[in-house]
Amino acid sequence: MSEKRLQEAIVTLKDSGVRITPQRHAVLEFLLNSMTHPTADEIYKALEGKFPNMSVATVYNNLRVFKDIGLVRELTYGDASSRFDCNTTEHYHVICESCGKIVDFHYPSLDEVESLAEQVTGFDVSNHRMEVYGICSDCQTKNAH
Repeated sequence: MSEKRLQEAIVTLKDSGVRITPQRHAVLEFLLNSMTHPTADEIYKALEGKFPNMSVATVYNNLRVFKDIGLVRELTYGDASSRFDCNTTEHYHVICESCGKIVDFHYPSLDEVESLAEQVTGFDVSNHRMEVYGICSDCQTKNAH
């Protein structure tokens, strides 16, 4: 993660009237450094050693603030636990059916899906979501042995 992204996110929070607490800073920094689309519980477990008085509720509250401001996206899938993504640009996800790992995927040709859907259906399309499911290479290796 670049220090620049962290500073830009902090400026966005301050401009929105959000106070930057040490816990909020740590949750934000963890998200920006994470490549795994973590759950709130995963964030809590990663930070509880540094912030023993921080609760899971604190993590959820910070994630809600980040989501409301547009710094993160909440990803909901079949396992009932939300995951959080700091990459708010348009992209897709490839999801492992075995371990739940999520990998970002961008394919420019899919950018036309919304306009095509509008033309074909007459809908005023606001957004779309595409997920690709399979077994990641780590799980394939584990299952082969």
